[in-house]
Amino acid sequence: MNEDRAHERFETALATYRQEFETFFLARLLDLGFEYEEELCRIRFPVEDFLFNPQGSVHGGAIATVMDISMGHLLKRVTGTAGATLEMKVQYLRPLTSGSACCEGRFLRRGRSLCFLESRMFDEAGNLAAMATSTWKLPSGR
Repeated sequence: MNEDRAHERFETALATYRQEFETFFLARLLDLGFEYEEELCRIRFPVEDFLFNPQGSVHGGAIATVMDISMGHLLKRVTGTAGATLEMKVQYLRPLTSGSACCEGRFLRRGRSLCFLESRMFDEAGNLAAMATSTWKLPSGR
């Protein structure tokens, strides 16, 4: 593992984070870049070896985290309010081992109190690496 890179990412995250959407500590640590289209949240990030599992690819928990963030940020952007993940299912299709990755969160269905979303993770070549679906709870009285 490139320990200097891991220290650099941690120090940068510590120095630049704000406890807000897009800039919270974990988003800074993973070096997430956010883009939005009408009802899509795209997140790009570098595949770093400090995220690797013992097999030499990005750990499934790190992949699931970025996918969850893509859906949660889209929900906040479109509805104006933060939701809570009630459940999430992830299917891992290919390992992420180098370069960069891109994740796209989209709505499957929007309701007043529950929303259903999906996220797809792609490797640098555009190959589908993982898919997730989730159910989100919106605050009552919104």
